[in-house]
Amino acid sequence: MGQWLVENWFNLISTGGIIASLLFTAFALHSETKTRRIANLLAITANHRELWQKLFSHPELVRIIDPKADIFKQPITPVEELFVNMVISHTSGVHEALEDELLTKQEGLKRDVKTFFSLPIPKAEV
Repeated sequence: MGQWLVENWFNLISTGGIIASLLFTAFALHSETKTRRIANLLAITANHRELWQKLFSHPELVRIIDPKADIFKQPITPVEELFVNMVISHTSGVHEALEDELLTKQEGLKRDVKTFFSLPIPKAEV
């Protein structure tokens, strides 16, 4: 055994180095994936905040979240339609990112989406 180590020490160290570098690469890739998911979540959150700030800064859009909005008495306006389409686009992007595991899953997201799209104006637009 001692003779074999003397003859193959370089191969043994090289193999150990290769294995260590592969383990380090795997760890770095895992860490990068986690970092990217968090960065994506922050970007999605910023887009979400910007979208909903539009709703609250334009009083004519507040009717979109009114569960008693009567779209027959007062039809959906082009501005409301545009806002709902932006929410649909945003939600679609988030869904794709979740499907591709580019985001961390969020508690209550399905419930929030279901609640929004069950409101009279979004429901009519979908």
